[in-house]
Amino acid sequence: MKISGITVYEVKPRWIFVKITTDEGIEGWGEMISGTKTETVVAGAKEMGEYLLGRDPFEIERLWQEMYKSFFRGGPINGTIVSGMEMALWDIKGKALGVPIYQLLGGKCRNELRCYASQLQFGWTTKIGPWGSDKEYVDIVRHAVSEGYDAVKIDFTTYDENAKKIPHLSKEGFPDRSLYKRIESRMAAIREEFPDIDIIVENHCQTDLTSAIRIGELCDKYDMMAYEEPVTMLNPDMMKELRQRIRTPLAAGERIYSRWGYYNFLKNNSIQLIQPDACNCGGITELKKIADMAHVFDARVQVHVAGAVITNAASIQLEAAIPNFGIHEHHFRTTQECINKLGKYDMQPVNGKYIIPDRPGLGQELSDFAIETALMHTEVTDFIPALQ
Repeated sequence: MKISGITVYEVKPRWIFVKITTDEGIEGWGEMISGTKTETVVAGAKEMGEYLLGRDPFEIERLWQEMYKSFFRGGPINGTIVSGMEMALWDIKGKALGVPIYQLLGGKCRNELRCYASQLQFGWTTKIGPWGSDKEYVDIVRHAVSEGYDAVKIDFTTYDENAKKIPHLSKEGFPDRSLYKRIESRMAAIREEFPDIDIIVENHCQTDLTSAIRIGELCDKYDMMAYEEPVTMLNPDMMKELRQRIRTPLAAGERIYSRWGYYNFLKNNSIQLIQPDACNCGGITELKKIADMAHVFDARVQVHVAGAVITNAASIQLEAAIPNFGIHEHHFRTTQECINKLGKYDMQPVNGKYIIPDRPGLGQELSDFAIETALMHTEVTDFIPALQ
């Protein structure tokens, strides 16, 4: 079996998907994350795709090494391109062998995944934010709980009491005391109404160590499940210092790329819930290696899921197969019809849990709607004998 074609699809507003086709007619799907660099990612995917034509799609590790090291500067753009291509290779292998990808990773460790309702400051399913008052935050948590979720994630620093976005720089150093009062008021209101629910506090790296410590103390006071991205994810020493100051476990990882990036954070025990992203860390191959390394340091894994349907499917396959799974992120975005209709299969949790799919490969494909409405189809069919 050989790779015979690669097609990259750009779907509004920012989704990038890749389809790798073999000479035996098997199609594998992958996803890349663009941020604000859609054209750059698409161009890079086309260039990297040229190197894969004529290769054996079963040689995933070999191709991963070649793709990852083909661009010596690396970084998130290269990482997301490798991730998307690599996901598609796993999808091909699973389909060719007639098994889900988790079977190729050692088999299932569980039959279902506990999920949390993520980013409730933006809304949940049919209720769309943003929110300002304590009552609105309590109401949106109640909405998620009514659907069977027993865990949620909220960024209490995004919006002020009038639901207006708070400037980034006003959250660092010595911010106005009203920031802490607002955060505590929201935490207290939710905890009083829902004493047993797990809450992950999200910060999106928008606080520095000084302000993160103050918010971390509130996390301790109101018994939060985890405190996510409290500081800029470039300095493991800052995370370590924060970890030594508070009791609440720390979570992070969507801005850390590859096992080499994770090593120092795990070594100094500064992250207890790692959150690698299948779309930028190197795909399923690298996800598995990161998860295994985290297991050595007793860290749990929650794959970061803020992409679309293919990323979600890849994350489920990995989380099904690892012993140190923590919880699955079900993002607000993933509850919206505009995202769900991009997938061939309707994949939503039931009562706050995902049942592991048993379809071959990823268990998800791009829908006819997504393909037909794609803004751009970039096809790669010319063989360039490089990297071999």
